[in-house]
Amino acid sequence: MGRIAVVAAMREELHGFLDDMGRTASKETRAGREFFLGEIAGHEVVAVLSGIGKVAAAITATTLLDRYGVGAVLFTGVAGGVGDGVRVGDIVIADALVQHDMDARPLFPRFEVPLTGTSRFAADAQLAALARTAAEQALALDLAAEVDAATLAEFGVSAPRVHAGLIASGDQFIADAGKAAQLCADLPGLLAVEMEGAAVAQVCADHGMPLAVMRTVSDRADAHAAFDFGRFVERVASRYSHVFVRRLLDALSA
Repeated sequence: MGRIAVVAAMREELHGFLDDMGRTASKETRAGREFFLGEIAGHEVVAVLSGIGKVAAAITATTLLDRYGVGAVLFTGVAGGVGDGVRVGDIVIADALVQHDMDARPLFPRFEVPLTGTSRFAADAQLAALARTAAEQALALDLAAEVDAATLAEFGVSAPRVHAGLIASGDQFIADAGKAAQLCADLPGLLAVEMEGAAVAQVCADHGMPLAVMRTVSDRADAHAAFDFGRFVERVASRYSHVFVRRLLDALSA
């Protein structure tokens, strides 16, 4: 599969990966981003902070594919859970991604990316299946050691589960229950909302590049969404991302 790209939107989510790569990792700066090259679990890895939003994510993905010869892209981070039964602390693995703010009507159907005939960009099925197994293992085998019980209780995380399905991306932080409900009505099967994944999926589709997207649910995309968001990312979601990627890389080595 070659070099694996590990991408996250927020700096806190890269700490664990950079620690794993150690002092032997090299760093390059391109397009205003720092790309860290090294090895994790026997795989060549390039880790990069994409920044927040679809344009930032697309620039990062394009630079990765043009400059670093990656064989697959893993995007990890947080999302607002909007689907039935999707709770804070759960994990969502994308099987497809859509831009919920793409609307070129009446020239093109709502959500369709103009001139592509596509609204939903599929994740790589094989990689997504491995990602789901890795997430289930991370929750069952690693979570208790990574995040103490008091922290999980503080954020209301109890018996977290893994879901697989549709993730929607847009240049909006969704913090309104009515807006979240409308998106679920407009996009049947929607599980979570975030701000980068569908842009990366479009770039990967254009290049024929396998992609997996894993999101830890930080909130329910309602009026409480911004409450302690930064602390959740640092104390909970970053640990999820770390053990998930290690598990997935181990699976790719098997």
